[in-house]
Amino acid sequence: MAKKGLVAFFLLIIISAVFSAGFYFGTSQKPALPPEGIINAELGKPQGLDFSLFWEAWRTLEENFVDQSKMDYQKMLFGAVTGMVNALKDPYTVYLPPEDAKLFKEDVSGEFSGVGMEIGIRNGDLTVIAPLEGTPAQRAGLRSGDKIIKIDDTFTADLTTDEAVKLIRGEKGTKVALVVFREGWSQSKEFEITRDVIEVPSVKWTMKEGNIAHINLYQFSETATAAFNKAAAEILASSAKGIVLDLRDDPGGYLEVSQDIAGWFLKKGELVTIEDFGGTAENQEYRTDGSGQLSSYPLVVLINKGSASASEILAGALRDNRGVQLIGIQSFGKGSVQTVKELEKGSLKVTVAKWLTPKGTLIDKEGLKPDFEIELTEKDIDGGKDPQFNKALEIIKQIL
Repeated sequence: MAKKGLVAFFLLIIISAVFSAGFYFGTSQKPALPPEGIINAELGKPQGLDFSLFWEAWRTLEENFVDQSKMDYQKMLFGAVTGMVNALKDPYTVYLPPEDAKLFKEDVSGEFSGVGMEIGIRNGDLTVIAPLEGTPAQRAGLRSGDKIIKIDDTFTADLTTDEAVKLIRGEKGTKVALVVFREGWSQSKEFEITRDVIEVPSVKWTMKEGNIAHINLYQFSETATAAFNKAAAEILASSAKGIVLDLRDDPGGYLEVSQDIAGWFLKKGELVTIEDFGGTAENQEYRTDGSGQLSSYPLVVLINKGSASASEILAGALRDNRGVQLIGIQSFGKGSVQTVKELEKGSLKVTVAKWLTPKGTLIDKEGLKPDFEIELTEKDIDGGKDPQFNKALEIIKQIL
């Protein structure tokens, strides 16, 4: 998902789209004027940048393209903006035409049906960040790190994350076919998944071996703070002497929730994360404002490549402030902040900052490296074994 917006995901601000126009080409051919409705003023055009190439290409298409029935000026403009945004090669900076912008707002604000997984672009591949707990995606067997090659009849090579989401989502009871490749497989496999309304729990905890609390934090949703507060109160009243905080396959959510939960494990005023605007604005620090009532408990944290965004922020804060050891495999590396800016037609989701851990470590594209790197293999999963959690128990017992 930022300030009452998703860490990976989203604030609403207003911005203007900019295009220059008004060029005439040649003396023997008709002038190529921009179509009606396109802004015809050179507002904010960078110095030394000649937009005549754009209008020259536009005119050439108008005069030479064989199928004039496909000359939809509005779609051509949307395509031009999309191309400009894609040239930045940031998978999280995306132009959303009006129809897609409407669907995006519905996803953020309302209930919708899908398969229940977070996806993102990693090394150019559409990748499952994490299947969410108790969803069709998890029940079908999808796992963090799976590469989605095809969605129904559409190959994903040139899709943005938002375009892929649009294809995967759909009405409850309908099916979507995903062709997936997993590390270690010799060939890809197809998963046919029935869509459903997605309802994911936030927090669950159980007592292990009589005195170790195992907290599963599934997502940093709006309900997670209240759910964690309840769990923390129960743990404080229990026989627990140590805590295993399980952030595996937690794709993140609200920054504020990460701060709130960090406030249970850290003393008041300790640094949780730094928002780095890359020089366009002063960096902003986010600190705890909680009771720190769990700060005296020995703690270890479990992460994997499904741990992203707010999960990485929390894990990094606990590591940097308390020296908490991380166990599992390297996290996803989703450490950028997106803002959604409303345009006259459509929206622009743009990366405006990146998250740093309290000691200044960049999360984006790097992720967090565990202190104890332990794989969880398919054989382990099929056999009901969890060597990562077993290592966490071992370390906690050494600390107690």
